[in-house]
Amino acid sequence: MKHVSQRQLVGLLLLFGAMLVVMGLCILIDRAPDGTIGLAWPDASFATFRYTVLGVGAIVGAALAISGVLLQALLRNPLASPYILGVSSGAGLGVMFAMYLTFTLRSESLGMSGQTGPAIMGGLAALAVVYALGQRRGKLDPVSLVLIGVVVSTICAAGIMLFQQLVPTGLRGEFITWLMGYLPQSVNPGLLSICGAITVVGLIVAMLMGSAMDAATLGDDEARSIGLAIGPLRLVMFTLAGVLAAMTVALAGPIGFVGLIAPHGARLILGPRHTCLVPGAALLGVTLVLGAYAGSRLLNLGSGQLPIGIFTSLIGGPAFLWLLLSGRGQS
Repeated sequence: MKHVSQRQLVGLLLLFGAMLVVMGLCILIDRAPDGTIGLAWPDASFATFRYTVLGVGAIVGAALAISGVLLQALLRNPLASPYILGVSSGAGLGVMFAMYLTFTLRSESLGMSGQTGPAIMGGLAALAVVYALGQRRGKLDPVSLVLIGVVVSTICAAGIMLFQQLVPTGLRGEFITWLMGYLPQSVNPGLLSICGAITVVGLIVAMLMGSAMDAATLGDDEARSIGLAIGPLRLVMFTLAGVLAAMTVALAGPIGFVGLIAPHGARLILGPRHTCLVPGAALLGVTLVLGAYAGSRLLNLGSGQLPIGIFTSLIGGPAFLWLLLSGRGQS
């Protein structure tokens, strides 16, 4: 990265260090059968499961954070995120519809590989609706985007509840668990490799577009004045943000607010320039997701391990309100 300041370099190193610490905790936290919590290296028979969780958590956290950065730059709205704009709910609806069809046709279970396509189609469709309806006189309206995103998300949630009601009780419980957001301990290695490659490519592309995103956030006229092709840039950002967010839903279910918190947290540490903001947000996104997983392992309310979506929502909800009420969420 060119022209990285000392502040940005120190910030990136701190974020990287925090991520390593949380990764170590995820591997070492051990809960005995009597509920006692300690730190111990897992047996070889369990280590593979924890490594898989680390891989999924890293992909999900980084992809959601990058998607959030892209959406905030694309829409010039600091409150934009995959969860708030309905991308996650749209992807969830796509997966739920595919799962319902699988049950109706009495075919084999979809599995995560079969969920990826419906998730991406549902997520992109929801984002396209929000993008199309959020324009006034050919320009994006930040307030309308958030309101329309909430409405689209609510409609998709209603569709998800409908499909839940149409399946037997046993399968309904599986649907509910998936909707809360979780990090699976067993994933097809090929699928995990593909999702990891998509995330790395998304990270590289977003970093390469850093200077263009800096210009795009100033306004269309300013961007065109320096020769930036704003139309193709928006198309790439739109598609990449939707694919990254939808992919995480296929892997781990809908996990809220990571795409909102990580970009803002990284922006406070590193500043607004997107070339450094993108990798910084990715590091913080991984830390948030794996930190939520570590918290779910530490907290036991007697009903088993809590879904990580509960932790991210408990943190992200107040953060969203703070951004909105403090004025930091105004474009």
